[in-house]
Amino acid sequence: MNNTESLLTIKDLHTGFRIKDTYYDAVDGVTISLKKNEILAIVGESGCGKSTLATSIIGLHDHNTTRVQGQINYKNVNLATLSEEKFNDVRGEEIGMIFQDPLSALNPLMRIGEQIEEGLIYHTKLSKTERLDRVLELLAQVGIPNPERTAQQFPHQLSGGMRQRVIIAIAISCKPNIIIADEPTTALDVTIQAQILDLLIDLQEETGAGIILITHDLGVVSEVADRVAVMYAGQIIEEAPVEELFSNPKHPYTRSLFNSIPQINSEGEKLQVIKGMVPSLMKLPRTGCRFASRIPWISEHMHETNPTLHEVSPGHFVRCTCWQHFHFEEEEGGSSK
Repeated sequence: MNNTESLLTIKDLHTGFRIKDTYYDAVDGVTISLKKNEILAIVGESGCGKSTLATSIIGLHDHNTTRVQGQINYKNVNLATLSEEKFNDVRGEEIGMIFQDPLSALNPLMRIGEQIEEGLIYHTKLSKTERLDRVLELLAQVGIPNPERTAQQFPHQLSGGMRQRVIIAIAISCKPNIIIADEPTTALDVTIQAQILDLLIDLQEETGAGIILITHDLGVVSEVADRVAVMYAGQIIEEAPVEELFSNPKHPYTRSLFNSIPQINSEGEKLQVIKGMVPSLMKLPRTGCRFASRIPWISEHMHETNPTLHEVSPGHFVRCTCWQHFHFEEEEGGSSK
């Protein structure tokens, strides 16, 4: 990753869902950028706001029940202000999305080739013959054997790994500058996961696209990401280059995530468990450190009243000052810097 040019710049993004008559932010003040030719991983446990951030970027929210505020700047346009009609021009052509569940993302009544062709019809001026050639080219590109046969099949006739490849083919069909991959390997076995990740890396190197990878799997992150943003309760609580984050995690939540991963040499040892869970939207504390309730042995005065991101080393940002005083509950004594 040599290019420092930002493809996408998100500033103070708030995405709130209406519950009764009140909006509750699931994405709460997120500021982050994606560079050209970069894989940016967004990590965190379920309910932390990762997928809401992804769907905010690509405009897939119901405007009757969702409020998006802030800036999602792409090519000098704030995507957060676009009408649905204008967003349709961006979605697919400029920004592609790889969905978590390919079976629900694909139309069960349409043949695979027709579903890949849809974006080409909408966004390109290719002739019917050129579109069919492009469909076969895409199927081959994502590693599907016998593209001609697969193009005539329906989603239920394909395996989970094959369906995920079809979703990737649809996402890259118009050669977008940005690809959002939302948990693209979650439902796949380990061998297929590795193939899908290799495919994403190959596509990124070939096209120079920026990829936002949404995942809770730190093993996946270590394999493919250039930079990592850790989300918790709607906020980014740590951001760093991947090597820096893995060698020197700072925030108590990030350290707890790493500590809860099974280690090869830890046979017989108990797995660490992060106490509690991500609060529901309605019960989410909107002031103070949002992770404080899950590390009650760290005293209140060690947290900031209004935690902000601090740059602790070049490109490494951590929210709240509690990281300077954090230690695991079972550890004896003092600070753990």
